[in-house]
Amino acid sequence: MNRRLAMIEQFQTKMQQTFEQLNITPRDITIYTQAFSHSSFINDFKLSKVNDNERLEFLGDAVLELMVSQYLYKQYTDLPEGKLTKLRAAIVCEPSLVTFAKQLGFDGLILLGKGEEKTGGRTRPSLIADVFEAFVGALYLDLGYDATLQFFNTFIFPNITEDLMEGILDHKTYLQEYIHKHKNVQVTYDLVSEEGPAHFKTFTSEVCIGQEKLGRGTGRTKKESEQRAAQAALALLMAGE
Repeated sequence: MNRRLAMIEQFQTKMQQTFEQLNITPRDITIYTQAFSHSSFINDFKLSKVNDNERLEFLGDAVLELMVSQYLYKQYTDLPEGKLTKLRAAIVCEPSLVTFAKQLGFDGLILLGKGEEKTGGRTRPSLIADVFEAFVGALYLDLGYDATLQFFNTFIFPNITEDLMEGILDHKTYLQEYIHKHKNVQVTYDLVSEEGPAHFKTFTSEVCIGQEKLGRGTGRTKKESEQRAAQAALALLMAGE
């Protein structure tokens, strides 16, 4: 057996184990072989460039944006288009895709050429992110929309961290903008309580719209508790519209 076929056979054995862990039953394993075939692997064996993963990456990028857009649209019903766009950008950016890929063990499955392997290609963020997108494209072509959505619901969306969301969702600013647009009153925050030891405190804050207390939030910092209070106030205001 030549080296290329041996590498592909080894890949497909490992990939089948990964499918079992993901509870996925593929119809066509060869399309996933292509999804994990870097251009250096294809070049080593002088194969046509259409056999590398770049075409699947192209498709997967679009599918990824659709899945994430739908998730955010349903999850954050009170956010305008601009906020949703920022959230999507944070989720589909290279560092996030690398994190998802590594959690799934995809970095260890990539088919690389000898030179790329020696120079550390397996650890290159852009290469790993591209493989994740190519896998999404392959999954969509092989098993369709519903199976792809199930994969995201099970393995991707639950791993979107609260820190990532809080980094984009500045609820205090959004609340200030909302109040400025709809009411001519001041937004203020009061620290209600501060509990626990110095290294593990819990803060609770309330937000007042004029004289009305409209939201309460708890967090590990005063800033976080105010953000949660603003989030609660926004939810209440949106529900009343």
